Formats: sequence, C-alpha cells, structure tokens
Amino acid sequence: MTSHQYLLVLCTCPTRAAADAVATAVVEERLAACVNRIPAAESLYRWQGHVTRDDEILLLIKTRADLFERLEQAITALHPDDTPEIIGLPIVAGSAAYLRWIRESTE
Repeated sequence: MTSHQYLLVLCTCPTRAAADAVATAVVEERLAACVNRIPAAESLYRWQGHVTRDDEILLLIKTRADLFERLEQAITALHPDDTPEIIGLPIVAGSAAYLRWIRESTE
C-alpha cells in the first residue's frame, strides 16, 4: 500500500534517559504508534564552529503526518539539546495492516 500520510521521524538523543523520556511520552500521548531505540549511533557533526563526535541513541518514530507539529513540540519540550534532530520522512509504502495499526494507535 502506498501512502504519504504516515511518517518515519528520526530523532537522536544524547542519553538513554533522554531517549526513554521522549519515546515514552510520544507513545503515551498517542503522537506515535511505535518508537524503536537504536543505541550506540555515532554522530559526527558541525556545531558552533567545531566538528563534534558523540555517541547517541537514534529514535525511529512511526506516526501520522498530520501529527508532526505536535510531535515536534513534544520532542522539543523534553529534549535536552538546544536544536534536537527531528526529521520526518514520508513512508511511501507499507503493509496495509501496519499502516492501519499506526492510524489506530495514534489520535
């Protein structure tokens, strides 16, 4: 099934505690159907004029596109970074049953 009404949102967190807080809140608030936490993601990025390398936890958040703004607000409120990574990628195809589950699991 093809649909652009669903998103996979990427968000990195600097600590397990931050990742757990974000993941728990967005699922409990029904802003996401599921969050996968992938530990030991190494990020290399430029920040404030310096190249920085950090170990982070990558969150893969499955949600509906119409919830993105609320999801972004929730992540921003909980995230310890000044500029958290919050990137929504359209889900261009997925099983009908899984996409239905995302819809039913979110508001």
